[in-house]
Amino acid sequence: MKKFYYILIIVTCLVAIIGGYLYYTDAPLDVYYTIGWMLAVLALLIGGNGLISYLFDKKLPWLRFGARRLIAHLFLGVIYSLIIINVAYLAFKLLLTNEPPTDVQLAVTNAYGIVIFIPLFSIYFSFHFLKSWQKSELQTEQFKKETLKFQLDNLKSHLDPHFLFNNLNILSSLIDYSPKESKVFLDKFVDVYRSILKTKDEDLIELRDEMEVIDSYIYLLKTRFEENVQFELNVQKTALSKMLPPLTIQMLLENAIKHNVISEKRPLRISIKSEDDYLIVNNTLHLKPKELVDENGSGIENIKKRYSHFTNSEVIADKTETEFTVKVPLLELETI
Repeated sequence: MKKFYYILIIVTCLVAIIGGYLYYTDAPLDVYYTIGWMLAVLALLIGGNGLISYLFDKKLPWLRFGARRLIAHLFLGVIYSLIIINVAYLAFKLLLTNEPPTDVQLAVTNAYGIVIFIPLFSIYFSFHFLKSWQKSELQTEQFKKETLKFQLDNLKSHLDPHFLFNNLNILSSLIDYSPKESKVFLDKFVDVYRSILKTKDEDLIELRDEMEVIDSYIYLLKTRFEENVQFELNVQKTALSKMLPPLTIQMLLENAIKHNVISEKRPLRISIKSEDDYLIVNNTLHLKPKELVDENGSGIENIKKRYSHFTNSEVIADKTETEFTVKVPLLELETI
């Protein structure tokens, strides 16, 4: 909007300068109308197309809708330009003269628009397109860096000595009294790591694949904490084909385990369900002593940043005295 005000100031100054010059040179009245019409059209074209660009940046960002944005922006910009050219002519003609508009003048007006203003708009659009595309390229590079950082952080968290020690210790105990169950545990343990390596280069995966990994991860947690961690799964079949960033649910489960007291007296209850276009992960809240847990912690922020590259739908985190809930959008390929 600041650009629009700057344009108005510049156009006002031009009108004053040109008007003063024409007044002292006794120019014909038609010249005043022509100059005024051209300046008004120029201001409205620049300001209006700037507003169109702003709205498109919100609805059709270059990074996700490059081809669709190019066609839509060009089409709407040309239509808007032709409307402004004709409306400005009619306004000047009806408000400032006593003569009615004529077909010949209207044709000449559109010819002026096509010859003068449309090329100017095309040049403006080309520069804007180039600038926006360069910005999108920078955002893409930034996203790649953030994704790589997430992958490295995720691998580090799962290769953490405490994580390995806890699960290997459980495995060792199982081997002593239940070789069969120890084999199942090992298979589930391998499934989790295989998923990390398999999805490390993926931006999005189907919820169906994510839930298969979560089943293995839940098995590890249930074996470790027994009935002190309780899960409720209610994911609709229609949601399984939708997409989300890999390991999103696993990260939310890790946060719940990390920040809450888990005991027989205070079992941790976690529910995973789908609702409309969202996946909802909810857990009871019994924070560990002196543990500060912010609903917008680094884990949630990481998920929000990854989602921001694919959708305008928000990741919603809500904390009460007894519960913590996170809603993440479920995406469809045709909307990405």
